[in-house]
Amino acid sequence: MMLLLQAAPLLLLVALLLSGRAGPVPAVLAALVAALPAVVATLQAPTLPFLAEETLRGAFLALKPITVVMGGLLFHAAVAGRGGGAAATEPSPRRIFVAALLMGGFMESVTGFAVGAVFALSAIRGMGLRGAPAGAMALLSLTLVPWGGLGPGTSLGAALTGLPAQEVAALTAWPNAAWLLLMGPVLWRLCAAAGISVPAREKAVQMGLLLAMSGILLASHALFPFEVAGILATGIPLLATLYRLDPPRGAEGWRAAFRSLAPYLLLTAALLLARSWTAAPAWTPYADLPGFPITHVAVVLWLVGGGLLLRRADPGPRARAALTRALRPALAMLLYVVLARWMAGAGIAGALAQAAAEGLGPAAPYAVPVLGLASGIVTGSNVGSNAALMPVQAALGQAAGLPPLLAPALHNFSGAAGAGMSFAGTAMICGLLADGARPAQIWRLLAPSLAGVVVVGWAMVALLG
Repeated sequence: MMLLLQAAPLLLLVALLLSGRAGPVPAVLAALVAALPAVVATLQAPTLPFLAEETLRGAFLALKPITVVMGGLLFHAAVAGRGGGAAATEPSPRRIFVAALLMGGFMESVTGFAVGAVFALSAIRGMGLRGAPAGAMALLSLTLVPWGGLGPGTSLGAALTGLPAQEVAALTAWPNAAWLLLMGPVLWRLCAAAGISVPAREKAVQMGLLLAMSGILLASHALFPFEVAGILATGIPLLATLYRLDPPRGAEGWRAAFRSLAPYLLLTAALLLARSWTAAPAWTPYADLPGFPITHVAVVLWLVGGGLLLRRADPGPRARAALTRALRPALAMLLYVVLARWMAGAGIAGALAQAAAEGLGPAAPYAVPVLGLASGIVTGSNVGSNAALMPVQAALGQAAGLPPLLAPALHNFSGAAGAGMSFAGTAMICGLLADGARPAQIWRLLAPSLAGVVVVGWAMVALLG
């Protein structure tokens, strides 16, 4: 009975979203109400102070992705229509691949916080694509989340389990690289749903690019700090593909190419420079939560985007339109983070994971990728997923006799994959689409990707466990 009560918020949330009868915000509001009795029954402390404290903590944590998304939209508003944004182009399989998996993946590796999906969606919408297929394509940019934003979630998970972050990331790369290869067929399915045919020759080229991305991802951990693996895995194929798509011709062509890339090069340089300031002042209202430094991705996005906006003829209208567009996804993200804090802080998430593991007995190791995927979907971030369940998963792996790195690496992979298709992420994308697309429609299109996470995780358990 207790487990049913604890699972009720998630069951209600999933049921409402999959039924299509409620949008992201009404669904999470209903889940928050359903979570109240579960919190009261599970918590070994006074309820009202806990709810107030965790709601404030959730708001602080949500402030980061909310301001990042707003900053990303400001940056896009600044570059749109100048040759550096999502200028209107005819949709083609190659350009969709570049927007979703290369450009979006690169921006996510640099910035994190689902900014890659925001940029990918802007480019995809610039090709005239709308609805659930466009939203699902944009979410494919979140296939390298363990290295997104230079890997803070991976670093946190390694710290929580007392393992070397470089080794955790290196082992995480193997299932992630295998899953990345599945994104080719997934993208072709989405193209078909959007009415775009992908010729066999183009499929072969795209699989070659995915193989290159996977190879670079695996090799980079032996040569470089893990934080830059995502940048290398997406950036090198991105530059090569952009050159082949539209090679500069003559001096004027090279100047035009530089003008198109200049805003993104400026943003990337500013973000990497900010990351190099490791002792930057930070707002830290909670000692046990990561602070909000002045070098945070959001601050850099607002400064660079704002500076570029001031160079446009109509900065005010562009900024207002961008920030207005961000309001709905911002509210959704806030509520989902608060729900995750309530469930994790009260011990509900850990209790559900532990009960599932105990009930499975000898098959418990195969629960690791499933639980990781679920935690990512619920928490909406690699940081949140690792903070909530990485220690539980590591303990589960040790009890089941798995190698010390395997369960943490599998959780890091599957939780990050789930975060890329999470309640909060799909709610944000649907809010940005604002065309009636619902999360349930996106999840149905991405079902093979979700299944692939579990299958790849099980294969890793069978091979290495």
